Amino acid sequence: MLQLNIHEAKTHLSRYLPALEQGETILLCKRNVPIAEIRPLPKMPIQPRPLGLAADKGVELPPEFFEPLPY
Repeated sequence: MLQLNIHEAKTHLSRYLPALEQGETILLCKRNVPIAEIRPLPKMPIQPRPLGLAADKGVELPPEFFEPLPY
């Protein structure tokens, strides 16, 4: 876990992006007092999600679903 003060993070954030991409967490501090944590987002799946996963579930939409919504 990296610990950075706000000024260091503002000035050199791009230096720490590769570490974030590798899964590192940054602890953001204000005058050496922790105030926030910056964590990488989970990796997105490489292949697109297949369509029709619930096709066999028998979901039916009533005709009212397609009517215009009230103003």
